[in-house]
Amino acid sequence: MDTIFALASGGMRAGVAVIRVSGPAALLTYKNLTARPVPPPRMAAFGSFRVPGTGMLLDKGVAIFFEAPNSFTGEDVVEYHIHGGIAVVQGFLKVLAAQPECRLAEPGEFTRRAFENEKLDLTAAEAVADLIDAETEAQRVQALDQLGGGLARLYEDWARRLKKTLAHQEAEIEFPDEEIPVQLSESLKPEVGKLIKEI
Repeated sequence: MDTIFALASGGMRAGVAVIRVSGPAALLTYKNLTARPVPPPRMAAFGSFRVPGTGMLLDKGVAIFFEAPNSFTGEDVVEYHIHGGIAVVQGFLKVLAAQPECRLAEPGEFTRRAFENEKLDLTAAEAVADLIDAETEAQRVQALDQLGGGLARLYEDWARRLKKTLAHQEAEIEFPDEEIPVQLSESLKPEVGKLIKEI
């Protein structure tokens, strides 16, 4: 599997830019750019980042290692917090692209890997996209609720109620001679109607 990287912060000029690297070669990028031992997980390490081979200084900044599976993607992740100038960021991305088994991430690929590694369910993965695209307070609040599992809980409740209704209906069909309440199907109609309305 490839190791992916991308600018995780905004693309405009800023004081700080965050570049995320995820995958099996994430730690190798840290070793190649710093020539230092990998810091303990979730501990910020300040230092210089240099072009492998030439030793030319790229920037000074902070790196944070997130060990699999305790990262957003479920893979080894290194985040580089560097100066947010356009030339600094572009130079850093160019050096990462030259690293073995590394490539620029496709849009949404970090979230897709988080979903594939069961760090997020599908509703939470969609919520990440909604949160990024949120332009209003209402959109932000709704996306955060969905990211927190609100939509997943709603779907799970619907599934539970549908399965219960289906089980009662199947019981009446499969066991007509058993002591099942008469007209069980009729008694299920209000719940089915309620579910249809909610869905």
